Amino acid sequence: MKKTAIVTGGNRGIGLGIARQLGLDGYNIAILSVGAKEDYEENFKQLEELGIDYYYQQGSITSKEDREQFLEAVVKKYGDIDVLVNNAGVAPKVRQDLLEMTEESFDYVVGTNLKGTMFMTQLVVKQMLKQPVKGKRRGVIVNISSSSVTVSSTNRGEYCMSKAGVAMMTTLYADRLAAEDIQVYEIRPGVIDTDMTKVVHQKYSDLIEQGVFPIARWGTPEDIAGAVSAFCTDKFIYSTGNYIDLDGGFHIKKL
Repeated sequence: MKKTAIVTGGNRGIGLGIARQLGLDGYNIAILSVGAKEDYEENFKQLEELGIDYYYQQGSITSKEDREQFLEAVVKKYGDIDVLVNNAGVAPKVRQDLLEMTEESFDYVVGTNLKGTMFMTQLVVKQMLKQPVKGKRRGVIVNISSSSVTVSSTNRGEYCMSKAGVAMMTTLYADRLAAEDIQVYEIRPGVIDTDMTKVVHQKYSDLIEQGVFPIARWGTPEDIAGAVSAFCTDKFIYSTGNYIDLDGGFHIKKL
């Protein structure tokens, strides 16, 4: 029976790359995102041309009602949920110094990146626990966090804190679900060439030119998608709670 993967924020950027790759791997793809479907026709056309079976619902992971309606529709359409990729996330609308950060910005970023991801995961896990173990596992969860888990950016502190929270969430769910045959992993992207990074494209391009990144190029959604694909196989079956830096070697400390 064909398996099903949920990819939040799978309508563009990293999420679309993941949806495309998992679709090519043979999964049905279910996408929840805030964007209207008609605004991303060209992106969805890519999936259709590849013969990927997908379901799209406009909604937010921050809304309990949206999450529940989405999961109900996906289960009705495809049956079991085998993979959850928590990719949906936001950056601050305005980058501000830590001392100028507003409560509204904190609530917006942390409410989406951490709270929304937490309760989306909780909902899907409860569904997974109703399902039988297939092969060697019952399910896989992959959290897309950021190199900002450990790298300070004092002009977007709410983003760094939200992603650090996702890292701990990965550990917690991995611990809680190991005995249930559900593995949990985390990917920490560095600078990835997407719509989200357009506003700082020149800044990061200059850093790449200066040799700050050992692999001297922008990352791509396909780079992230390849790692998600690998985690969803049985090749990491004796591991859980692990993360991988996909940042061109940026995490390497040098003297």
